[in-house]
Amino acid sequence: MADLSDPVKGKGAPRVRIDNMEAKVFKAMLHFIYTDTLPEIGEEEIVEMAQHLLVAADRFNIERLKWICEEILCKHIRKDTAATMLALAEQRGCDGLRDACLKFFSSLDMLKAVVATDGFTHLRSSCPSILEVLVTNVAP
Repeated sequence: MADLSDPVKGKGAPRVRIDNMEAKVFKAMLHFIYTDTLPEIGEEEIVEMAQHLLVAADRFNIERLKWICEEILCKHIRKDTAATMLALAEQRGCDGLRDACLKFFSSLDMLKAVVATDGFTHLRSSCPSILEVLVTNVAP
């Protein structure tokens, strides 16, 4: 917002630089802002795009987009994505996604399967406090 409202930058500066976001994610976010819908996203990239859009929506405080992305991710929790999604939920304050991930982890067999993934390594290093919740959440 500061980039857009600064009078010095506003005059003669035809571009605003958005760092740490892929162009296709920014384009999808702009599409949502102008149409209140997501652009066509192929099934093979829906999870990755929803994760990136959720981060962008959180960054720019676009709550409806954040909620839509959270709903998409809740429907795509799998063994290979669950830990990464739980870390994202913790970092971005997405209670619905967090609860869906914890439910996914509720069996000991599933927890064991997810612990073997690279996503779990990321979860352990980025959100160590959630590990205690995971252990107490697992049904015997």
